[in-house]
Amino acid sequence: MHELSITQGVVDICRHAAEGRRVVSVTLLIGELSGVVPEAVEFCFEACTRETPLEGAQLIIEQVPARGLCKDCSAEFHPRAYYSACPGCGGHNVTVLSGEELRVKEMEVE
Repeated sequence: MHELSITQGVVDICRHAAEGRRVVSVTLLIGELSGVVPEAVEFCFEACTRETPLEGAQLIIEQVPARGLCKDCSAEFHPRAYYSACPGCGGHNVTVLSGEELRVKEMEVE
């Protein structure tokens, strides 16, 4: 489960940014195509924050839907996976516009 190491990385980033202050909440952006399971991150968050300034902090996860743009016909669509064909023309010349995100959006500290 790579979500454990991802969650530990998020906690480390937040601990460093908090500079010793208590963290009240953390908002994460997780893209649909990121390969990260939001429920697994939620499960790992409590364990990773024990005995840190993030202990008891609220974890808010905002899921970012996937959006793709076909470079051949300019159709914008919702790809279900990487390398999804364009539903308009069937082409594979597609750019992912969103859905790959995995980042801390904001953090509230006391």
